[in-house]
Amino acid sequence: MPSRSSARLAALTVAAVCSAASTVALTSPAQADSLRIHDIQGTTRVSPYAGQKVADVPGIVTATRTYGSSRGFWLQDPTPDDNPATSEGIFVFTSSTPKVAVGDSVTVSGTVSEYVPGGASTGNQSLTEITKPTITTVSTGNAVPAPVVIDAKSVPAEYSPAGDTAASGSVNGLALQPSKYALDYYESLEGMNVQVADTRVVTATDPYSELWVTVKPHENRTRRGGSLYASYDDQNTGRLQIQSLGSTADFPVANVGDTLTGTTTGPMDYNQYGGYTLVASRLGTLKSGGLERETTKKQSRSELAVATYNVENLDPSDATFDKHAAAIVNNLQSPDVVSLEEIQDNNGATDDGTVDASVTVNKLIDAIVAAGGPRYDWRSINPVNDQDGGEPGGNIRQVFLFNPERVSFVDRAGGDSTTAVGVTKVHGKAQLTASPGRIAPSDAAWTSSRKPLAGEFVFHGKTVFVIANHLNSKGGDQGLTAQYQPPTRSSEIQRHAQATLVNAFVKNILDVQKNAEVIALGDMNDFDFSDTTKILQGDGELWSAIQSLPRSERYTYDYQGNEQVLDQILVSPAIRRGCDFEYDSVHINSEFHDQISDHDPQVLRFRP
Repeated sequence: MPSRSSARLAALTVAAVCSAASTVALTSPAQADSLRIHDIQGTTRVSPYAGQKVADVPGIVTATRTYGSSRGFWLQDPTPDDNPATSEGIFVFTSSTPKVAVGDSVTVSGTVSEYVPGGASTGNQSLTEITKPTITTVSTGNAVPAPVVIDAKSVPAEYSPAGDTAASGSVNGLALQPSKYALDYYESLEGMNVQVADTRVVTATDPYSELWVTVKPHENRTRRGGSLYASYDDQNTGRLQIQSLGSTADFPVANVGDTLTGTTTGPMDYNQYGGYTLVASRLGTLKSGGLERETTKKQSRSELAVATYNVENLDPSDATFDKHAAAIVNNLQSPDVVSLEEIQDNNGATDDGTVDASVTVNKLIDAIVAAGGPRYDWRSINPVNDQDGGEPGGNIRQVFLFNPERVSFVDRAGGDSTTAVGVTKVHGKAQLTASPGRIAPSDAAWTSSRKPLAGEFVFHGKTVFVIANHLNSKGGDQGLTAQYQPPTRSSEIQRHAQATLVNAFVKNILDVQKNAEVIALGDMNDFDFSDTTKILQGDGELWSAIQSLPRSERYTYDYQGNEQVLDQILVSPAIRRGCDFEYDSVHINSEFHDQISDHDPQVLRFRP
């Protein structure tokens, strides 16, 4: 399986990190004879033998990893103890291709280490391993210990205990309660041979030959077969990542709603990119759920259709222009206004000072025309080179596409990359000082992040203010399976500051013109139930229209088997009060293995 890291970081010994504990060698025959895997694993996440040398630990080889930077094998004791909190399996890190085979009975001497995938700064939990091993084969051809069956009954409904406040919220020192908490349950199986059966796929196969399933068929199930992430308190405990132990060539190519039928069996691992993972030595058979891409309804002559679509780092070298164009024309039904996020400059990630994106945008417009759509016009403002985050050199920005046959753009000079757009009162109506313009571009809230693009549109003689956003990403947040519980969402600090500025700008418009029709849309990088959304909504200045959908339809993105909202369209009271609007989260990407973007576009239709 291909690795996403350049090299395996050195195993970290928690005993050495958290204290200055020295390595202790266990040398007496009595100690060596009596020490078993469950003794090494212990009843917490960190081995009581971390940093110590152990001798002649017995077990049966259940699987070998012969690729990548984490080569070694899994060892399991066929004679378990009676404590459900102690795992009977462990990974033996050999660094080179292991010279053992499945079914070998061996003894292992080496050093117990706590390896943190991705490094300690990630906040990830650690894997208990035996490193620098000396291996003695006792016999071959032995039966592998029967797998532990993971199913809806065995996985607790509660996700994790709260971390120890005296240890910065870490759960590492807490005694495992596998019958009470899902993360404790999975940890109690670390390194052991496990099995799932007839599981529903909740994240499509990714480029790394991974997918996510759920062992809980009805847990927050969406209409299309995914698992909805609807609150911070409900993390969908039945989710489990599946990787292949062998060749990825035969790994199932799945979409959300498919089923991995039969049994999938292999050791329980923990990795940087998803936490607890079943590394399958035997994979179930994929059964298609028949999921199809959605198509929204065409807007009527009296309806204005406004959409947001993150096209995922689109630059002229990409091969996806025709597919994006077909999606806009056919699945989105050629909206009148489209806010595009992640439009890169004319040479993509080449970092040579280029900031203009006319080649990128016009290539998309031409592809839309070729797909049978309108010839859109467009407006945007080039960012200052390398100041808006995203892929280095790419200079991503938001772009307005609009159909000039249906809607007109109000051009008002003065908007540039560093000048803040304002609001004035003209003949009793709100008016932007520049159109297009950027909101508070010099404010520290936008450091290394995209600045909102504001513009005025006119539809059937009525002005509609549209603000295109791409707020700070969730990069740097601790994962749901982190050792710190609840995980820290550090990216919220900047995103909340950004949301405050957007809300204040909308409030400026509404202070001038109470009945102004304002839309703030884009990749908000946060959930509909998040504080970011609450700040954007303010005291009623905006309302996230995705909340008009049935609960099971409220998602735009799929991350680790949790279908969630990142992209939103928020509307001012004049639009919401009219109740003459329709909202559609058009599921064409997030649930599919052959996605052209990781985001689903959103469409709002209303009568101004």
